Amino acid sequence: MTAFIIENMAPIMFVSLILFLILGYPVAFALSAVGLGFAFLSIELGLFGENFLRALPDRVYGTMSNETLLAIPFFTFMGLVLQRSGMAEDLIDTVGQLFGPVRGGLAYAVVFVGALLAATTGVVAASVISMSLIALPIMLRYGYDRYLATGVIMASGTLAQTIPPSIILIVLADQFGQSVGDVYKGALVPALLLVVLYAAYVFGLTMLKPDAAPPIPKEARRLNEADGTVGPKSLAAMLIFIALAIFGFIRLLQALFPGLPEMDTVIYGAALGTIAGYVVALANRNLKLGLLSRMAEAVVIVLVPPLALIFLVLGTIFLGVATPTEGGAMGAAGALIMAIGRRRLSFGMLSEAIDATARLSTFVMFILIGSRVFALTFYGVNGHEWVEHLLLSLPGGVVGFLIIVNLVVFLLGFFLDFFEIAFILVPLLAPAAQALGVDLVWFAVMLAVNLQTSYLTPPFGFALFFMRSATPSKAYTDTVTRRRIEGIRTIDLYRATLAFIVLQLVMIGLLVAFPQLVTHYKGPEVQYEDSEIEIPGLGDDLDLPELDFN
Repeated sequence: MTAFIIENMAPIMFVSLILFLILGYPVAFALSAVGLGFAFLSIELGLFGENFLRALPDRVYGTMSNETLLAIPFFTFMGLVLQRSGMAEDLIDTVGQLFGPVRGGLAYAVVFVGALLAATTGVVAASVISMSLIALPIMLRYGYDRYLATGVIMASGTLAQTIPPSIILIVLADQFGQSVGDVYKGALVPALLLVVLYAAYVFGLTMLKPDAAPPIPKEARRLNEADGTVGPKSLAAMLIFIALAIFGFIRLLQALFPGLPEMDTVIYGAALGTIAGYVVALANRNLKLGLLSRMAEAVVIVLVPPLALIFLVLGTIFLGVATPTEGGAMGAAGALIMAIGRRRLSFGMLSEAIDATARLSTFVMFILIGSRVFALTFYGVNGHEWVEHLLLSLPGGVVGFLIIVNLVVFLLGFFLDFFEIAFILVPLLAPAAQALGVDLVWFAVMLAVNLQTSYLTPPFGFALFFMRSATPSKAYTDTVTRRRIEGIRTIDLYRATLAFIVLQLVMIGLLVAFPQLVTHYKGPEVQYEDSEIEIPGLGDDLDLPELDFN
């Protein structure tokens, strides 16, 4: 029996951890308990000595002193302040009015606002709950299909998992030992493709079932002009002005700073041109100039601040001006400035945001420390070799490895939180991925998209919980139309996620088939062809002496 335990210590340890988690023990303590318990058992069985555990304090200290992880509380605080400052409400209201006249317009607005909130708040709970409270009643009021309405809100809220500055991308970058900036750059195209897939699904559904997403009636369009239009000429003129301002600033920067890289020039020019449009809209509102329609003015004033914050955070990271931690700090400062500008910053709101940030950051750090304890013992009993051999022996090579791993992560997402999967499973996958020559940034982004799916999969998808807490479960009478609207059952939410789970799986398949969707961040690879080197002045008939090195 003892020989069997010694020989199979690694799988026994892994199964024991799964049992602890199934029994409901807190993840951080389950990891630590299993790690320390099997460490003492391994010492007794002679698998390694007591000196092996002296590496544990260094591992814990290394985790606590990791500056990259400082970005987690910064981005969390930024998202919570923005969520409490009312930015989400303003975005949903204005963009909903903009797209409302179009069939499926409110659903498009939810997708667009979900992407913007993901790039600013980065908090799934804030996005899902905000859009549930604001957009869902309006969608149900005007006859939207309840499965489309609830599904698109939940799916769009989970975009915060893959659109930078996502917290899970920071965690995966740290676990794989990769640059957070590279992971952010690699995740950008897949995240935007997900947005396009969601919008394409809404478009397809409106073509097949026009009644599933009707346009909102004219009487509900608050920002329309007296003639019932959205002021298309004014809105088009404003967009043209911003485009010309961007072009002009790019030309000016090229003239003033000829040595500035082209991409940097474009980004700075776009930022300055957009700010110019914002200044014009503010002047029109405050000075009552009457140059812009209500819609054009509202769209510019509401959209520019979050776009500016996105540039402040992601732009500085991509330009190499700031590290992710520094970008997170600037984002937190920018969120406070936006809250002050909206006159919604109070001591109570600030205290709540700090408290929630501290709790989430502590939760992440305790799980990470527990995973370090577990990983040390697992390494000591050669568990890494067992997992690597298991994964490398899968049929199909790299493709087989990717398919099996994604399937396992997808199934675990039904029961485990994404943090638990990232801290427990990812460290075991990294060595096998490296041995197979898999690009770790590509692998990290692929897993991030897969982990995003865990928010939608019943029974423990967190987006389902957030949506359930913000939706009426019983029938109610709408305050505007006086129409009786049936409540939304939990089974309705489960059904609503199915189409978007399929879209997530399609996105994972695209990433497996087209790695360049992620690896574009590396730029074009230089190809060297075999060629002969010709030395001017030396002919073929040159007689060189033979050298004897013996």
